[in-house]
Amino acid sequence: MAYWLVKSEPSAWSWEQQVAKGAKGEPWTGVRNFTARQNLAAMKKGDLAFFYHSNEGKEIVGIAEIIREAYPDPTDKTGKFVCVDIKANKPLKTPVTIAAVKADERLADMALVKYSRLSVQPVTPAEWKLICKMGGL
Repeated sequence: MAYWLVKSEPSAWSWEQQVAKGAKGEPWTGVRNFTARQNLAAMKKGDLAFFYHSNEGKEIVGIAEIIREAYPDPTDKTGKFVCVDIKANKPLKTPVTIAAVKADERLADMALVKYSRLSVQPVTPAEWKLICKMGGL
């Protein structure tokens, strides 16, 4: 299993909206960055991803599960980009803010810190474990 982090502005697509989609989940569309596209293409069914509220809140609020591997993004007219389907898995008991991530030296190399604008990014097993602990899981 691999771990990931996906970002969404809550005003565009929130954790609450993701939870409301239930077991059928929702396509993670609209990614238009080539590095993020590569990350989406590498996701496998059953992988887990932190759900991060960007711009508003700036915190990891939940864990999502990849339920369908990469396929052509129906919102992309160029045919260059892909999406995956994700479903909400569980909320973090305590959201983990970007400030808390940056304050922990063990997370200094995390993609969220080093590549803050990247919308879909990998998370190492050690980072995953630590963030889960910080989030009360």
